[in-house]
Amino acid sequence: MKIAFVYDVVYPWVKGGVEKRIHELAERLAVRGHDVHIIGMKYWEGPDTMTQGGVTLHGICPARPLYVGGRRSIRQALWFGALLVPFLVREDFDLIDCQQFPFFSCFSVSLATVLKKEHCAITWHEVWDESWYDYLGWPGFFGRVTERLVARLPYPRIAVSATTAGKLRLLGIRQEPCIVPNGIDTGRIQTIPPAHNTSDIIFTGRLIREKHIDLLVRAFFRLLQECPERAMIILGEGPERGSLEALIRNLGITERVQIIPFVESHDAVIGLMKASHVFVIPSTREGFGIAALEALGCGLPVVTVDHPDNAVRELITEQTGFLSSLSENDLSATIRVALANYPSMKTACRAIAETHDWETMVDRLEREYRRIVPG
Repeated sequence: MKIAFVYDVVYPWVKGGVEKRIHELAERLAVRGHDVHIIGMKYWEGPDTMTQGGVTLHGICPARPLYVGGRRSIRQALWFGALLVPFLVREDFDLIDCQQFPFFSCFSVSLATVLKKEHCAITWHEVWDESWYDYLGWPGFFGRVTERLVARLPYPRIAVSATTAGKLRLLGIRQEPCIVPNGIDTGRIQTIPPAHNTSDIIFTGRLIREKHIDLLVRAFFRLLQECPERAMIILGEGPERGSLEALIRNLGITERVQIIPFVESHDAVIGLMKASHVFVIPSTREGFGIAALEALGCGLPVVTVDHPDNAVRELITEQTGFLSSLSENDLSATIRVALANYPSMKTACRAIAETHDWETMVDRLEREYRRIVPG
């Protein structure tokens, strides 16, 4: 089967959950004999088309900044969506798996598949609905309407979590979404040694407002009042980095908190997790949370926020982590409990992670693709 994944940013040049999912699924589908392509912006030097890991990468336009003023750029999304149409009209695919965001790509794929009578699926990572108003203010009305229009496109829907599937149903879709969660390479994780750079607490992810890393810094500051030798690593890049660095300086804890940019080697990320005790992700909006799953695979309990838009909660049991409210006091108290109990939770954390191995997820996705494409 000739399969194309459509998303504007490409792993490993941009390291996020969606990019990582596409990368892992694409390479495994290629190993199974499929002709797999990833279509995005061009982040690399040289030809517009290149092969990596058995997958063909297409850079249909030069990479543009994703964020303007701390928010996803609408102009960039429109630009990518517009250039996507002529590319897809020229190329032939059995199936196009388009990521639901940025939304304009979905309309481009829809137009191309209608013109060429090809098959399409839309993978949903998050549903924002009323959260658009929190993100954009009154212009969020247009984001909400656009999201609902994409939800009504007549294509099969793949959701990365039960939380996302449930929110899709609330948008009034008729066809039940197929749930194919994100995964991890459990075998690979087991072979990676811990890093020398140890910490009590680690966060990895994009530094954006919705992840509330500033709240984590303030909660950590409280913990330092009780135990000044605690250490924390924040691993990631994003528009909130400058304000986080300023907050850490103002609190006088620069010697106890490290902000590390995304590293080139994913093994290095796993090594840093294995050298830590607790993973904390105080996010109020997660479509799944690959980083949290990887932390569980490393044996780390996860502390996250009890919020209806946070799908990381699906991974949390009494044996694998803790839920906190979105408050400085509660988060610091919850982290304190996690730090006291993490040694006894390692086995359960690894066990739940093993149920999300990438090969299991590829099996599910391949079955769904074969259902969509007759023969």
